[in-house]
Amino acid sequence: MRLTRRGTCTLAVAVVLLALGVVAGYPLAVALGAIALGAVAAALGVAGRGPRVEVIRELFPDRVERDGRAGITLRVHNPGPRRQGGFTAVDRIGGDRVTVAVRPLAPGAEQVYLDELPTGRRGRHRVGPLTLVRTDALGLGRAEVTLGATATLWVYPRTHPVGAVTGGLPLHHHDGEAAETSPRGSLDVREVRPYVPGDEVRHLHWKATARTGQLMVRDYADPLRPQFTVLLDDRREVAAPEFEEAVELAASLVVAAATADHRCRLVTPGGVDVGTDSGWDAVHRYLEELCVVTRAEDAGLPLVPAALARAGGGTLVVISSSTTVSAGDRAALVGVRPRYADVILLVGQAGAAPEAPGVRVLRAANAVDAIRRWQEVIA
Repeated sequence: MRLTRRGTCTLAVAVVLLALGVVAGYPLAVALGAIALGAVAAALGVAGRGPRVEVIRELFPDRVERDGRAGITLRVHNPGPRRQGGFTAVDRIGGDRVTVAVRPLAPGAEQVYLDELPTGRRGRHRVGPLTLVRTDALGLGRAEVTLGATATLWVYPRTHPVGAVTGGLPLHHHDGEAAETSPRGSLDVREVRPYVPGDEVRHLHWKATARTGQLMVRDYADPLRPQFTVLLDDRREVAAPEFEEAVELAASLVVAAATADHRCRLVTPGGVDVGTDSGWDAVHRYLEELCVVTRAEDAGLPLVPAALARAGGGTLVVISSSTTVSAGDRAALVGVRPRYADVILLVGQAGAAPEAPGVRVLRAANAVDAIRRWQEVIA
């Protein structure tokens, strides 16, 4: 229990009035001081005990797109034999506060409260700890009880419906033409790795098994399976509003590709490099990565990382800003162009359009406009 700023000021005024009234002989000052002192004492009596209740907080859902709907349920129970007065439950999510006014509870009673959480900022946000606050009617005293449990709310970037690029990796010279009867095309050995339960026994690599002393299997990849790579410019030079639009666009494209059963890869100049298989697990992995991605702290990073310059195959989509793509960045894009079936550069409307031979450039005002342009020209 503590006095609020108003309560402290009231107590100080009460002392001054009492002292002035006693010394100077002013009965009115003594009466006013006594009234103020009584109000402070009453506040201590009302708010002196913190709420003695049991509170269960439930977050639903715990993963939502930006500006989507997420809420909390507070289940408040009074386990004691005495009536509990009303109080306020305060929850924190990042820099925001969510308050719920809890009504008085009879002995053994339980009440459920619902409230929405702010989801306007992308990121992984900690919800809590929950604080129960009780004050008197005049706001002179305040008692707080903090509950230590916290929860996590994932606010994903928004995604928009978009068509995925069709097309796969070129076959190697030794593969020949893909069989028309095979729905997946021919297969290439991607790597030789240790056997794990569930692997096909017919894929065992006996020479590697004899050499290493443990079961080794061939890990195959379909060279005709479409491959889609997104290079998201997260350099410090990119403005914050443009970066948020770029993250939203990257999320839309990579989710569409992974859902369409494409092999995907997400790369940034700042060090993010995520490559997964397709499907819903891949979708969640990319959304979690894009949920927490931020602009890099280091300045002067090249647009095309060295790891991406050595890779290739399928479609490469570069999402950047026309004001941050330098001559060196354009030269790097031209250098990696022969490694990919197609290279597409998506930039904002500001500044002059960057030119790179063999690289298709699409300009858009925001993520929604970029999706429209993508549907018209690419998909």
